[in-house]
Amino acid sequence: MQDGFVKVAACSPRIRVADVAHNVGTCVDAIFDAAQAGAKVVVLPELCLTGATCGDLFYSDVLIDAALEGVFAIAQATIDLDVVAFVGAPICVDGKLYDCAVALGEGEILAIVPKRSITAAQARQFSAGPQEVSYVYMDDETVPFGSHVLLSCATLPDLVVAAEVGEDASALVSPAAEHVCAGATLVVSLAASPSLVQAAQSTRDLIRVQSERFACAYVFANAGAGESTTDAVYGGQCLVAEKGAILSEAKPFGTGLAISEIDVLRLAAERRGSSAFRTAATPSDEDYAVEEFVLDVQDTTLTRAIDAFPFIPDDDSERAGRCEEILNIQAHALAERMRSIGCKQAVVGISGGLDSTLALLVTARAFDVLGLDRSGIVAITMPGFGTTDRTHNNAWQLTEALGATPREIPIGKAVRQHFQDIGHDESVHNAAYENAQARERTQILMDVANDNGGIVVGTGDLSELALGWATYNGDHMSMYAVNGAIPKTLIRYIVRHVAATCENEREAEVLLDVLDTPVSPELLPANEDGTIAQQTEDLVGPYELHDFFLYQLLRYSFSPRKIYRLACVAFAGEYSDETILKWLKVFCRRFFSQQFKRSCCPDGPAVGSVGISPRGGLAMPSDAASTLWLAELEKIG
Repeated sequence: MQDGFVKVAACSPRIRVADVAHNVGTCVDAIFDAAQAGAKVVVLPELCLTGATCGDLFYSDVLIDAALEGVFAIAQATIDLDVVAFVGAPICVDGKLYDCAVALGEGEILAIVPKRSITAAQARQFSAGPQEVSYVYMDDETVPFGSHVLLSCATLPDLVVAAEVGEDASALVSPAAEHVCAGATLVVSLAASPSLVQAAQSTRDLIRVQSERFACAYVFANAGAGESTTDAVYGGQCLVAEKGAILSEAKPFGTGLAISEIDVLRLAAERRGSSAFRTAATPSDEDYAVEEFVLDVQDTTLTRAIDAFPFIPDDDSERAGRCEEILNIQAHALAERMRSIGCKQAVVGISGGLDSTLALLVTARAFDVLGLDRSGIVAITMPGFGTTDRTHNNAWQLTEALGATPREIPIGKAVRQHFQDIGHDESVHNAAYENAQARERTQILMDVANDNGGIVVGTGDLSELALGWATYNGDHMSMYAVNGAIPKTLIRYIVRHVAATCENEREAEVLLDVLDTPVSPELLPANEDGTIAQQTEDLVGPYELHDFFLYQLLRYSFSPRKIYRLACVAFAGEYSDETILKWLKVFCRRFFSQQFKRSCCPDGPAVGSVGISPRGGLAMPSDAASTLWLAELEKIG
């Protein structure tokens, strides 16, 4: 099974203006070097066989004929390479000269794509290329000629390549838009743009935005060293982009090589989930010529970075902005719910743990939005058999620091009465022992809310719901679940953000201690020294792994094999491959078996592209089997 990764390269070799023989040599060297590094698709600049700055020399039959011979020479020189290469050359068809991207593979010309957006300066020598595809004879072979050509990889069907040249990339009506609607997942862009102040950044932004907008990969190669400097200089900027991210970049006057792996299966998944792609008009078969090629695209060594924390931005400023935005989404959602039901009180079960801490912070912000006094927030701590002094004290102190109304309702007596009623031996610490405590707490919260005309604000998070790490009709239930779309790893950063920005020393101190406390449901008796005996991550696995698995599964529908491979790269040096495999099996098993809890989750705001709400976040039957997913993992080990 393929993982969908294909190594691609953009190269800008040093050329000599009008010296085709020399340029053939440097182009062949560049293709060989890229292939040696594992590249399967190699892109060279616009008119790199002649130089883009030849001016009226393009009228010369000597130059045009040499360029065509140069195309054949490169094809033959690279015949044994497992590569599809795109080179820029002037090609004469029916008496007109065109600025073209020529696709080469297995010693043959696969296609010729002419530039459509001819500049005023180029109009002196070149004609604008047609969209419609015709077939021209090249060395006794018919070759498709026109901008509406797609190259489809027979060995990886989701790798479909289209080409554009020069100003086509910035055209008001972009040819790339047509190509991606026709199925292209990779757009190669051959350019010859001079280096001007801010031009490189503008190009970078253009390619990044195009790849985001079109849910595609882009490989951009610009002309560089050796072009004439009569009126300009060319820097050889090269870029590899994928869905809004720059994967590799050669800045102007740099190495002239950008190389990385694109993930075409990710792009295909992005499009399946995109309403823009589902509703876009698809060109008819007659509109495009599709040429097939073959590459060996088995698993390649990954050099691109794999983000171990996909829910969390790397940049400090962006992360702070994200945290603030999420807090506002949560608070305004809760405020709107309270406004719509005419409610002016809220009840939160506060344990001193991360989730209930965030829920209380959100509720306080919602009250501020509504202009209500925070004393209308009833924060109830309900110590049970596993509650420690540390969490109990943090819960109480945070409540007071926020100005909410604290209440303490111990559950030990009520739960013991319940054990007696159902005939349960308290010394047996099974599921009934644990869940009875969770359900007693939920009953208290619901009844206090009813008694005061309030709303119970839920505390459970996305990670817990994904794993089913919640008591059905216990902490699984609330009247509004503000944390249900936020993973555990992100909650940590949100709480830390509040601690850093709250301007309340006491509040910040408590929040930092909450962050330092092990995650635990505290349903089993504490250790003899009073510390937490039951740590969640010892039982279900590290949340940072589970959040990674969850993101890859729900965001892209990746296979377990691919998720495992990505996790091994992302967490290399932190977790062994065996540990990752162990917890991935646990994740798959629990994720499928616990869907019945997610099928009846209470309302709560969506905050990102990954969610499990049965009302739009995740449509999944409660009885789906995990057999296929686990079977794939068993083949690994």
